Amino acid sequence: MAAKTKAQDIIDNNAVAVFSKSYCPYCKATKQLLSEMGAKAYYIELDQVDDGAAIQDALEEMTHQRSVPNIFIDKKHIGGNSDLQGKKKQLPELLKAAQAV
Repeated sequence: MAAKTKAQDIIDNNAVAVFSKSYCPYCKATKQLLSEMGAKAYYIELDQVDDGAAIQDALEEMTHQRSVPNIFIDKKHIGGNSDLQGKKKQLPELLKAAQAV
């Protein structure tokens, strides 16, 4: 339960929240794209925090997505890297609406 609360707090308190793993190539691609867009994003590396596995379980329960990256913009679940890359054209507007740039 604590993991779900922590995940929700991260989502609620950050315009862009990315649940990631440090070694994941899709996570790296997501971070690169958000960086190129000038996004102020909060990244949590689930493989580097003690409760990472529990947070990943909580995210799966919340979003029905187990994989990383698990991306939220303006408290809305975007999906993974391919979903984010597919929204490249709308991304500047999404980030502006979330006040993440």
